[in-house]
Amino acid sequence: MEWKALQPQSLWLNFANLNAIPRASKKEAAVIDFVMKFGEKIGLPVIKDATGNVVIKKPASPGMENRQTVVLQSHLDMVHQKNADTDFDFDTQGINMYIDGDWVKAKGTTLGADNGIGVAAIMAILEDRSLVHPPIEALFTIDEETGMTGAISLEPSNLSGSILLNLDTEEEHAFTIGCAGGLDTNTSATYKEVAAGDGFLAYILKVKGLQGGHSGMDIHKGRGNANKLMNRLLYKAQQNFDIQLVTLDGGSLRNAIPRESTAQVLISKSEETDFLQFVRNYETEIKEEYKHIEPKLAVEYTAATHPGIMMEPAFFAKLTRALYALPNGVFRMSPEIPGLVETSTNLARVIARDGVFTTQSLQRSSVDSSKEDVAFAVRAGLENIGCQIIQEGGYPGWKPNKDSAILHIMTSLFKEQYNQEPEVGAVHAGLECGILGSHLPGMDMISFGPTILDAHSPDEKVQISSVERFYKLLTRTLQEIPVKS
Repeated sequence: MEWKALQPQSLWLNFANLNAIPRASKKEAAVIDFVMKFGEKIGLPVIKDATGNVVIKKPASPGMENRQTVVLQSHLDMVHQKNADTDFDFDTQGINMYIDGDWVKAKGTTLGADNGIGVAAIMAILEDRSLVHPPIEALFTIDEETGMTGAISLEPSNLSGSILLNLDTEEEHAFTIGCAGGLDTNTSATYKEVAAGDGFLAYILKVKGLQGGHSGMDIHKGRGNANKLMNRLLYKAQQNFDIQLVTLDGGSLRNAIPRESTAQVLISKSEETDFLQFVRNYETEIKEEYKHIEPKLAVEYTAATHPGIMMEPAFFAKLTRALYALPNGVFRMSPEIPGLVETSTNLARVIARDGVFTTQSLQRSSVDSSKEDVAFAVRAGLENIGCQIIQEGGYPGWKPNKDSAILHIMTSLFKEQYNQEPEVGAVHAGLECGILGSHLPGMDMISFGPTILDAHSPDEKVQISSVERFYKLLTRTLQEIPVKS
């Protein structure tokens, strides 16, 4: 019942219904069915392409038949992240949402406002028969968060629109007219596990409490990377102690800054006291470094059962050196747009277990040659220790067009509604617009949305008042779509 108190009511009810459905990337079957049944229920034509993207078409309202057709686009999948102490099964449970003042949040998990609010807004427009609007093609893509395979495999013949409104920007006052392309670098190597003698004690080390966040939108904020901080600890320990590695597990998703890393290590019995003091000193050191950014950062240790095996010491030494040398974070700032990150890389996942060492990282750039440069830097560092490298999932960026007709229309409407200029620019993230534009040449595109903070983390929240203002701007834009040329 509490969602009925929020405005616009239909949008929030659709969002609540959407969030009752598990919709992890690559597991979208249930949400695809949900959206298709929604379209059929309100009597509109529904198309599903071979990949799973859904298109729902709504005819123009009376008197708007001669206007250009608009594609309204959002993605169905969401990032599934939870706090370590949260008991939650993303495969079977819906998101536990709650209202906190002017914000909607989730209990210990990601909220799914990215991009569920956009999906819910489109649904509200499709079912509202009182709106004035041109012909609409609602495009719901899949798997945006883990490779944009929905956009990449889009069947363009299902769409005829000439204007695309992407509802996946997370700052209310921003109009996005460009974005970065991306490339995944995945590496793997095998190593020997050898017997570990009785002269060692086992400990679990944990770096935790980091904010994490979106590896594109938040990469410039200087947040800690749990994989790099754990490796720093292990590398420094190697210089001072007889320490060996059993397992390593850090990060979670390829497009999220890692919040936690866990290592099982062995330490010589004779060095236990000094080693534990070293860990406490390390925590003090990095907490001081990050005190203004990561107030909840912690480094913990707990005794563990001796496993009897460990990573071959020579490979452990090579591993820490390779990870230390890898670039991470901002690689290059844009020389053209002040404050915009041009190129970055994020060491998202590091695993060593059962004789297999793997990493996952994501490189982003609005300049293809710079994206290649940083990807080669990551590749070279891990090739040096014998890793096999797979670089895949590349997608194009979206070149800004400041002469865009829809940009001029929306800028005028924005100034009228907000009494200020919008912030027009590009983002250091992989919006689907770059890929969709390659399928639909000549499409006039813009991306906007309400205020969403800390997407891709359990701290994700969406501002209620901004959603109402965003929806008002969206519906007013539909009224002002120009006539067909």
